[in-house]
Amino acid sequence: MNSHLLRANELTRRQAIARTASALLGVGLLPEVWSAETPAAKTDDLQRPATAKNVIYLYMAGGQSQLDTWDPKDITKVAGATKPIPTSADGLRVSQYLSRTAKQMHHGTVIRSLTSTQGAHEQGVYYMHTSYKLVGTIRHPSMGAWLSFLQNGGNPTLPKSVFIGEASQHPGGGFFPSVHTPLFVNNPANGIKNVRLPAGLSDERFAARLSMSAKLDADFITAFPQSEVKAYGDMYDQAVTMMKSADLKAFDLTQESTVTRKTYGDDAFGQGCLLARRLVEHGVRFVEVQLGNWDTHASNWVGTPKLCDILDQALAALLADLHQRGLLRDTLVVLATEFGRTPDINVNEGRDHYPQAFSGALWGGGVKQGYIYGQTDEEGRAVEEKKITIPDFNATIATALGLPLKQIIHSPDNRPFTVADKGKPALDVFA
Repeated sequence: MNSHLLRANELTRRQAIARTASALLGVGLLPEVWSAETPAAKTDDLQRPATAKNVIYLYMAGGQSQLDTWDPKDITKVAGATKPIPTSADGLRVSQYLSRTAKQMHHGTVIRSLTSTQGAHEQGVYYMHTSYKLVGTIRHPSMGAWLSFLQNGGNPTLPKSVFIGEASQHPGGGFFPSVHTPLFVNNPANGIKNVRLPAGLSDERFAARLSMSAKLDADFITAFPQSEVKAYGDMYDQAVTMMKSADLKAFDLTQESTVTRKTYGDDAFGQGCLLARRLVEHGVRFVEVQLGNWDTHASNWVGTPKLCDILDQALAALLADLHQRGLLRDTLVVLATEFGRTPDINVNEGRDHYPQAFSGALWGGGVKQGYIYGQTDEEGRAVEEKKITIPDFNATIATALGLPLKQIIHSPDNRPFTVADKGKPALDVFA
């Protein structure tokens, strides 16, 4: 057969499978991913026993102001309208906009000494999720993809990781096979669409159609044994397995009481946190929930309190719920953002990008309770103690999960990568 026609058929088949899987799950797919080579056997003297089985990763997209959340200051010219309040942890203060979460701070650690080299949104988001700088020649895996690739476990009939929110800048599975790409859910209240067989289509007829499809694909797969073709086939098989899972109910928030749903908040982020709890309960090991619009260049004390109210209600409810259910011991709740905001207040009553010094937080999953890691100066301009880079932060998360920090994985072009680049974990955060 003409080689041009073969390539055309290959493209058509790929597009057909991608469209089928996308329609089946009701979610978008990231660009094509490639398989990695077999993990290299390597002794890792940084690897420690896992303290967490799961991660709920709360991402504050846009650059959350540390000075108005986790590292409030007393100096008026820096603090603006923000005031520190005490928390349930001795000596740990947060801003008054997080009054409900303040009562849960005895469960976790605030990190006040984060620093990044990336001061633009797209680059900062990518760096925070992958530990690598954004370049045009390769797509690096996110932490959920690394967890899926390096460890077994979790519910075999559900996705290894799930992303809840707007995923336009999320790196997904990077160069790993598509089975390690997160399932993207835009609206947590809607769950997953089109996962039930159409009326009139029995399980037997559906199985017969799958069998016929496999026979039709056999010659094509034999002629084109490339990893990309296999990846799309695996994606299709994964979708079918998920359709048959008894645990699809995990995505159905209507099974929660009205009181519980209201406790988390009626907004998408609050319902996303509730969905994250349900997914972890059903064996999904990595769930990210995004809350955006933290880019407060103007009217910081209008936008930030509103965003904090959404975050505060959902986060406090999540931590209390996980603790009550006995899940917080094994679940690491992470709060992260791409960079912080300036101590200086601009002419528009806002704060600008500031990667030099900002904050994150960790709860449960074996971290110290009521602990402060790192410190900035009195105006929040510079890290004074225990500076932690983005790769260091990700190495800390990987350490909690028991992932090997030194294990080298080769990309399709034979370039070596590790889960957190050259990052070293902040071991002092662990109990």
